[in-house]
Amino acid sequence: MKSHHNFKDKYDLPFVLLSDTEKKVLEQYGIINEKGGTIRSTFVIDEEGKIIKEYRNVKVEGHAEEVLNLIKNRG
Repeated sequence: MKSHHNFKDKYDLPFVLLSDTEKKVLEQYGIINEKGGTIRSTFVIDEEGKIIKEYRNVKVEGHAEEVLNLIKNRG
């Protein structure tokens, strides 16, 4: 939890970061692999709580840009 707070403060993020220590949300989204680890994923959720796009097995390089482009083009 402390690392989440530090990260949020460092980048001055205006939203809450999820810490799912009991893996309940991971299970709901189906992003736990066969070894019990996390499948790196991104879910873009609209203002009404509807998932508008999901990315699974995300590679870091270029991903943020791809998601940002999706959001910008929705407007």
